[in-house]
Amino acid sequence: MQKAYKLQGKHRHYDWGGTSFIPNLMGIENVNHLPYAEYWMGAHPSASSKVFTSNGENNLDVLIHQDPKKWLGEKTAQVFGSLPYLFKILDVNKMLSIQVHPSKQNAIVGFEKEQAIGISLDAVNRNYKDKNHKPEVMVALSDFWLLHGFLPPAMLAERLQTQIQFRSLINEFKETDYKHLYTYFMELPMAQSDQILKPLLQEAAAAVKNGMVTKSDPHYWANKYYADGIPTTNIDKGIFSIYILNIVHLPKYSGIFQGAGLLHAYLEGQNIELMANSDNVLRGGLTPKYVDSKELIQQVDFKTTFPAILKGDFISKQETNYPCATPDFGLTKIALEGGESYTIRSHSMELLLAIEGAVLVDHLPLKAGDSIVIEPDSKIELIAQEPTVLFRSFVPK
Repeated sequence: MQKAYKLQGKHRHYDWGGTSFIPNLMGIENVNHLPYAEYWMGAHPSASSKVFTSNGENNLDVLIHQDPKKWLGEKTAQVFGSLPYLFKILDVNKMLSIQVHPSKQNAIVGFEKEQAIGISLDAVNRNYKDKNHKPEVMVALSDFWLLHGFLPPAMLAERLQTQIQFRSLINEFKETDYKHLYTYFMELPMAQSDQILKPLLQEAAAAVKNGMVTKSDPHYWANKYYADGIPTTNIDKGIFSIYILNIVHLPKYSGIFQGAGLLHAYLEGQNIELMANSDNVLRGGLTPKYVDSKELIQQVDFKTTFPAILKGDFISKQETNYPCATPDFGLTKIALEGGESYTIRSHSMELLLAIEGAVLVDHLPLKAGDSIVIEPDSKIELIAQEPTVLFRSFVPK
């Protein structure tokens, strides 16, 4: 009896995406040079994947609604009622916004508050689109760069001291007061923040032009954001965050987990991302989209962050686990040599995504860029036809 089925996700053509990585991975000819920013796999109501069964094709969210126990497994159906995660491929060509995600309890409170005062779900000033949290894990598919939480106090104090434009902010930090420093800057009148950021950006542009900085330097990213020219006024306050957050480099197949309250932003590169099924994003700059500084500040966890880079924990010779501090999802990587076989035993719905090579999954051919959905409580054999790398998403036991 068939237990594994081909899955077709949905592309997202956001303007920050690259034009070649995802098309090349999936064998798509991008004749119109569209930005391929994201590829979604899952049952999100706005972009459900299609599943190809013996009865034809159907949307995954419809199949789950019709028979949740069959597709989700009994425990997942009882606890979540739907697929609790969304699996993605991203190609970050332009920097994404500084952002934070709320905890589940804060999402419930925020959603109900905005409902009560009548803010439409599609309004530009809507912060909470649902009642869910949005923890996420990402694994790099290339060299990947991101901002991830606040610098340690000594490093941040040194940056404020050595960067002449920030010296007026030293007393606002008070050695460890991240919240006061961040709130003070975000609430500055625009004319005052411009006086700080404009000369900073001019310095960054000169440093990049003269080859004085690498991607580990905030000047590099501040200059990249305004590569087309520094505005005279109304400079995006998100530039400040580049200088007070950790700049993290992830080599290919290393990852990082980002939970509620962590201020972060993707800067450049390709990755896979697995997240709770939510649209709740509060933005803090580097974006033309709505920024609600007061609500953002209420959701940020103002503490030192020491980035914990995930290299994958040993499960077997072929499979490694990327630990995720959430009940919503789990993620592993399976690497097989040509001719090698491996057996998967699922307990929830699982999605398999091939990134390299070619493999048979329950006799279904899977090549790079392809994905498959596996029913719960199934035993599935993988047979690699050449060296192959796959990522496996699931709901933890």
